Amino acid sequence: MTPPGGGMRGGGRGRGETVAENLNRGLHAVLGADEGAYLLGEDVEDPYGGAFRITRGLSTRFPDRVRSTPISEGGVVGAGAGLALAGDTAIVEMMFGDFVGLAFDQIVNFASKTVTMYGTRVPMRLVVRCPVGGNRGYGPTHSQSPQKHFIGVPNLALYELTGWHDSTDLLREMLAVGVPALLFEDKILYGRPHRRPGPVDDLFRAEPIGTTADGPPVMHVHPVGLPPDFLVIATGGLADRVHAALRTLLVEHDLAGHMLIPARLHPFQTEVVAPWVRQAGTVFVAEESTAGGTWGAEVAHRIAQNCWPALSGPVRLLHSRDAVIPAAPHLERTVIVQEETIGRAIREAFLD
Repeated sequence: MTPPGGGMRGGGRGRGETVAENLNRGLHAVLGADEGAYLLGEDVEDPYGGAFRITRGLSTRFPDRVRSTPISEGGVVGAGAGLALAGDTAIVEMMFGDFVGLAFDQIVNFASKTVTMYGTRVPMRLVVRCPVGGNRGYGPTHSQSPQKHFIGVPNLALYELTGWHDSTDLLREMLAVGVPALLFEDKILYGRPHRRPGPVDDLFRAEPIGTTADGPPVMHVHPVGLPPDFLVIATGGLADRVHAALRTLLVEHDLAGHMLIPARLHPFQTEVVAPWVRQAGTVFVAEESTAGGTWGAEVAHRIAQNCWPALSGPVRLLHSRDAVIPAAPHLERTVIVQEETIGRAIREAFLD
């Protein structure tokens, strides 16, 4: 039987834990603490353990509450929402987040509306996990970042997996809020090390900001001892690319950039980031979604509303091109925002 500490080799808080192992441990913790918690999805049972092995060991440990389902995203989310409506806890795995659109009606017209539609508040403890993102050569229909399509739905919270936030704490937060939540997980992160606050490298350090009352902490990655020349607000999957760009800009151009990484995308934690926005004055928002109607545009709007006098110019958006994502790696890189894309945009703002 899989031990309580985690279902994947190398699990636990010891050295070498990957983001995938940290997420697996978080799922073990949720199901272990709540006998009314269920996990549903396509091929999530052992020995397969999901397309990315995130659910490995869970069905062995919780055979009655971890169930593989037919290939029907709308059906499985509907079942999860039904469990939540009955007072249970449901975590649903999309095999690929690209297909969350097939469950759009269940998420937007059933799960989120149920919270307040019947005259009294109905807690809906439902989390829909969505593996997203490109840079893996999976092609147009398995490489997208559909976060922007769910921004602004009442009673629907959006989160994104990061390399710094502990998944156990994050999942507990998502379920405690009592509204349906989508957790977007950039696939590129799964095999990377899960990090703790502290030194990132010889120049940069990571520290959490915000309080428990504000929601999950926002991770602040910054060059040690240097105030910000500019600020980048980035989603979790882009954090490594942004950090690499910030390091190059610091070493080669003497520009000190700070990065903020929220785990909760919406509602956005404007009050938490506002002091850093005011200090920097120049702000970029980075995400992997394609251009047009983006999460970054919503963040820029909120920053302009709250921090306008401190801004040196408009908030600049860094995102993927308005194009279908190719499968060929060399073409995929021309569409999806990369380290070079980020660095070039910042250099142009300061140096050209």
